[in-house]
Amino acid sequence: MSSKGFSKELTALAVPLALQSLLNALVGASDALMLGRLTQDAIAAVSLANQISFIMSLFSGSVTGAAGVLIAQYWGKKDHTSAKRFFGMAVRYTTGVALVFFLLAFLIPEKLMGILTPEPELIRIGAGYLRIVSFSYLFSGISQCYLMMMKISGHAKQSVWISAMTVIVDMTVDFFLIYGKCGVPALGANGSAWSTIAVEAAALVWCLIWAGKKKDVRLDGKSLCFFSKANEKDVWKIIPGMLASALSWGMSMTLHSFLMGHMGTDATAAASVTSVAQQLIQCLTAGLSGGAGIMIGKLLGDNQLEKAKEYGKHFWRVSFWCGMINIGLIAVAGPLVYIFYVLEPQAKTYLICMLLFSAAYMFAYAYNTIITCGVFPAGGDSKYDAISVFFATWCFALPLAFLACFVFKWPVIAVYIIMCLDEIVKVPFIIRRYNKYIWLKNLTRDEAGT
Repeated sequence: MSSKGFSKELTALAVPLALQSLLNALVGASDALMLGRLTQDAIAAVSLANQISFIMSLFSGSVTGAAGVLIAQYWGKKDHTSAKRFFGMAVRYTTGVALVFFLLAFLIPEKLMGILTPEPELIRIGAGYLRIVSFSYLFSGISQCYLMMMKISGHAKQSVWISAMTVIVDMTVDFFLIYGKCGVPALGANGSAWSTIAVEAAALVWCLIWAGKKKDVRLDGKSLCFFSKANEKDVWKIIPGMLASALSWGMSMTLHSFLMGHMGTDATAAASVTSVAQQLIQCLTAGLSGGAGIMIGKLLGDNQLEKAKEYGKHFWRVSFWCGMINIGLIAVAGPLVYIFYVLEPQAKTYLICMLLFSAAYMFAYAYNTIITCGVFPAGGDSKYDAISVFFATWCFALPLAFLACFVFKWPVIAVYIIMCLDEIVKVPFIIRRYNKYIWLKNLTRDEAGT
């Protein structure tokens, strides 16, 4: 019966989260697809430029993730007042993060692009894109906080509708602005930037309208401005681990782009398209990971430690089957992206090899994401992921990849495989951490905010 209850609860939560993740990935995929039908330089430049918003999302995601751990536990405890206070804290922090990245992308886009690639044409296209898209940063962080509250409060389906709307808006605006249809001037890569602003603004407006009708999640001035040393202390126990993990992993992804960017436009374009395919496939894993964090977090907040322990065991099996499904999805997505994108012959050869290796990469990714990013942080164990990324990525995969690229001058595919080995080498070490049950903790206070 507990297994049936687990499956029912996971399906009700993970399916909407996976759909939302898929729809969000489709926004990026549609941008890449339409730009890919334009020029190879356009897709490569925008892919590199979006590393800036990716880095921003690591900071804001760490804040919303840390706040989400506590919100889920207090929600399970049915202390909605404390949950709203942590929600307000998340909104304040993410707004500050967004403002910093907006100023950087708007004022010095050429310097940011120059860090990512030496190609003058890619810098020119990417800088123009960055200066425009930077305005979307001011909306995206806040809307992510509201989407987090939707999932925790049992309104995950609402987030799916919002994401569906963003896909429609993005594809429609992209079509008119990138190619210049019905008298609208063709803006190329800059058209994609304007569509991103429209998408993020529309998503935030929808979130605010929805939250205004829900008393338990409506963010009033009192909750937004509430300050408590105890609450700050609780959330900052979690943020450093999540931020260290996110930055370590995220900066490694940026260095992946850096390595490919210094191996030529063909390598950059192929890696960009492979990344799009991976992002689409990762949606199921992201949904299951999010579901794991919320389900276990609520049980821990309600002091149901044995049931949370049982759910943790179930997620081991879920991770295995998710990895197998990821392999199957690679087999389906690979031919599709190969057909749709306009690439040079050499870039297409690179693409095939990268997609083949992605099968093993995506299997390992399922374990690392569901267990270390879902189960462990639910009880406050946010440090392990940072530790595993440090050793597997920064002490192993990246040093070898840099040597292969700049010293040994190995082929593009050899460098790509080496720099992606980090996800695979992390898997055997997860079980030891799990069996310590550091993650099996109730983090709530009897009187939060005091």
